[in-house]
Amino acid sequence: MPVFDAPANLDVSVVVPVYGGSDALPELCQRVTSMGQQAGLSFEIILVDDRGQKQAWDVICGLAKEYPNVRGLRLGRNFGQHAATICGIAHARGEWIVTMDDDLEHPPEAIPALLNAGTEDYPLVYGAFEQRTHAAYRNLSSEMMRKVLKWTFPDLNEDYCSFRAIHAPLAKQLDRFGFHRPYIDGMLSWLTASVKTVAVQHEQRAHGRSTYTLRKLLSHATNIFVSFSHLPLRAATFCGAILAGMSFAYLLYVLYGKLSGHFTIPGYASLMSTVLLACGIQLLILGVVGEYVGRLMGATFKRPVYVVDRQAPSRQGTVPSRGTTAM
Repeated sequence: MPVFDAPANLDVSVVVPVYGGSDALPELCQRVTSMGQQAGLSFEIILVDDRGQKQAWDVICGLAKEYPNVRGLRLGRNFGQHAATICGIAHARGEWIVTMDDDLEHPPEAIPALLNAGTEDYPLVYGAFEQRTHAAYRNLSSEMMRKVLKWTFPDLNEDYCSFRAIHAPLAKQLDRFGFHRPYIDGMLSWLTASVKTVAVQHEQRAHGRSTYTLRKLLSHATNIFVSFSHLPLRAATFCGAILAGMSFAYLLYVLYGKLSGHFTIPGYASLMSTVLLACGIQLLILGVVGEYVGRLMGATFKRPVYVVDRQAPSRQGTVPSRGTTAM
């Protein structure tokens, strides 16, 4: 259940998962507040501490006391960016929900453009970056990842990113999936094909360095393919079928060699025939079983997506809450 009390009629909720960008949070809140006031929007900022930095919670609590529209949630442990984002979405009270990173590479001033592009007919709007300011290796790996994901998920928008505006009725559906390691853009591609993109400038990171190392990027990619695609299993089935076919072909060759007298070693033909036939059948069976396992994985995992440890006290006097869990 959400931590917040009665729902409010807000135009937008800005959800920010916080992991390694706590130094940028004061500027982020100031810029979002300035943007909201200039655009005439009623809004809230939800900062979700994903346990990346020890000082992050103190910074969030300080901002919640300074700004009446800032809310803070602290997770029980590190659940990952997508789980933290879904936690913030579940607690959001705005008609539209904007998700963005904590490092100010996503300019808050572009939020009105995302909201103006969104309608009930187009409930999902992505901020599209013409040129990213990441390191060269990350830009290259991201581009390769996009091409592979587009091949794996034909319905996935090519300009997907974590800077999104989602209509609340659509966004609230994300919390119902219950995936232990969620992937928001993959789930959104299952929910809607009505997507718009808005050109947005990708700004330089002003504080610290990115916590997305090559190892973490590879881990994230592996999670996407294992949890949201049957591509690895189908590749294993395809390879198994090829090896099985080669085994059967070699089996025929062994039989031919025995009958024609080319193989004179005693027991060689019968031994190889048995091994090759058994290996081919086992590979086919493993591939078929893998297909079924892939379809049952999501239904059997019951670990929580996130657990809210506490809420930051705010100027509005919200009482801290503990133990909120999403399954």
